Amino acid sequence: MKLSILMPCLNEAETLGRCIKKAGLWVAASGMDAEVLVADNGSTDGSQRIALDLGARVVAVEEKGYGSALFQGVLAAHGEWIIMGDADDSYDFSRLDAFVERLDRGEELVMGNRFLGGIAPGAMPWKNRYLGNPILSRIGILLFKCPIRDFHCGLRAFTKEAFLRMDLRTSGMEFATEMVIKATLAGMRVCEVPTTLDKDGRSRAPHLKPWRDGWRHLKFMLLFSPRWLFTAPSLCLSLASVAVYLVLLRGQVRVGAVTFDYHSLLFAEAGIVLGCLGLSFGLLIRMVAIREGLLNGNALLEKLRTSPTLELGSGAGVALMLAGLVHGVWLLAQWGRKGFGPLQPLELLRATSLSTLLLVLGGILLYTALVLGFLELPTRERRQRQK
Repeated sequence: MKLSILMPCLNEAETLGRCIKKAGLWVAASGMDAEVLVADNGSTDGSQRIALDLGARVVAVEEKGYGSALFQGVLAAHGEWIIMGDADDSYDFSRLDAFVERLDRGEELVMGNRFLGGIAPGAMPWKNRYLGNPILSRIGILLFKCPIRDFHCGLRAFTKEAFLRMDLRTSGMEFATEMVIKATLAGMRVCEVPTTLDKDGRSRAPHLKPWRDGWRHLKFMLLFSPRWLFTAPSLCLSLASVAVYLVLLRGQVRVGAVTFDYHSLLFAEAGIVLGCLGLSFGLLIRMVAIREGLLNGNALLEKLRTSPTLELGSGAGVALMLAGLVHGVWLLAQWGRKGFGPLQPLELLRATSLSTLLLVLGGILLYTALVLGFLELPTRERRQRQK
């Protein structure tokens, strides 16, 4: 089985050279048919020449970004199996047997686990070791049921066939997170093996900033899970707000010494509107993500996609708006019977609340249906992807 050992060039020629030498020693000792591949993003310190002199193959990548370099590197790799690792001398490329063994057993993505293998003193900032990595890994387990406890380990192995099925799209550091998430969502065989982490061997400080980069990964995971970011909280907010609204619509409610009246009714109405907006955004974001290949579809959404969404949703939205308008006209007629005389402010608020709520909800449903109809327009690129 042909193996490619891929590392991105970090504009640190000496560090890159040490990593290539370690990988070369392992290849010689293992007797595998393997290549060392360097994805270069335009280094200016002579890294390319050092890599070539040490027997590595260099792939020039024009598009900037960690993810772009690795993506193009994988596409250019000759191996059916690929081991990917950062060339900062923190990962030991002379100890790759465990990754190859798990690939040989049929695993499709093998992640390193630094917490199981050992972290050298000073190799990982305390914020990453005790807060960032454990918290983000647990969030990954919660949101995506990933069987990985070290979500962001830079040393990992995978089959090229599995990588192509992942259809990764991000070009920055989120690339590594997207790989784990998509492999899990696609039902691939994912596991982890112990690996060590040594102190960064570069001559300059790394570009990583724990708080900023941690937020970037957390934001990416949340955006990649619209069910938890939008749908679940919005549904809870909507149901709770509807229950409160229906009770208060009939009149004030006293609980002990506290009286809930039209003030609370307005807050409940706002909760219903915000909840429905969240449900709408969650649906639209998921449909866009499926269209762009970022998320997998499911049976319910596929049924929605193939149904006359635009017609049914638009019709329901217009019906709600008409109901709100009719209710408003009825209120106007009631006022006319009283000679359009003075109105009690509280009576007016409670009476018109239902009318305005129906108008707003109908508008949200109508616009959501129109956007969904736009997203479902056929395009050449989309037809090719579906084939």
